[in-house]
Amino acid sequence: MAIDRWLLKQHQSGHPSTLRFYTWSPPAISLGYHQRQYPEYWQNLTWQGQKLDLVRRPSGGRAVLHQGDLTYAVVTSGLMGSRLQVYEKICEFLIQGWRSLGVELDYGTAGRGYIHNPNCFATATSADLVLPDGTKLIGSAQLRRGGVILQHGSIRLQPDAELFAQVFGAESFTTIQLPQSLSVEKIIAALIAAASNCFDMQIEVKPLSPLEWEEILEQ
Repeated sequence: MAIDRWLLKQHQSGHPSTLRFYTWSPPAISLGYHQRQYPEYWQNLTWQGQKLDLVRRPSGGRAVLHQGDLTYAVVTSGLMGSRLQVYEKICEFLIQGWRSLGVELDYGTAGRGYIHNPNCFATATSADLVLPDGTKLIGSAQLRRGGVILQHGSIRLQPDAELFAQVFGAESFTTIQLPQSLSVEKIIAALIAAASNCFDMQIEVKPLSPLEWEEILEQ
């Protein structure tokens, strides 16, 4: 998440738009920027012998358990319209990418009641994407700095039911029905192709350099 923040600053200083994908090791719970209330025991959770990190996102929303998920981040600017319209412009590549993999997604319909639930995946608002059975697959959040936007989100792939229940309670877990043949690499490739098409741009894959890592760690 520190990298997402750094990428936003880079774009503010003139660097191109960025699309980023990442997973988490060890697993972690990310809290929304304004989320102050959460169970105290979250600070001492472990899974498979590893302590879960507790981190704060630069964006809003509720808590997300990052285990068995894929996180995406988009940093860009120049998008006009309301917050919801900008969400939809960015989310179009997620919808198209998953459609190319045989999975149809639509926007959630929940209202503001989500703010009373610590679990991001317990409800799906109009900024989130759900499967045909209503199960939330992708939860997204935004941070705006002037005309620059960071939108990132968690794509649930293979969540561990026992850990999820340990964090949020057994009744909050829903099984995700996805095609068995989908690997993380295949999903990322489909989403990159969709982003290139939706945003009409050439995407160059670049790992972070040692110097960039130094800048990020010095934040």
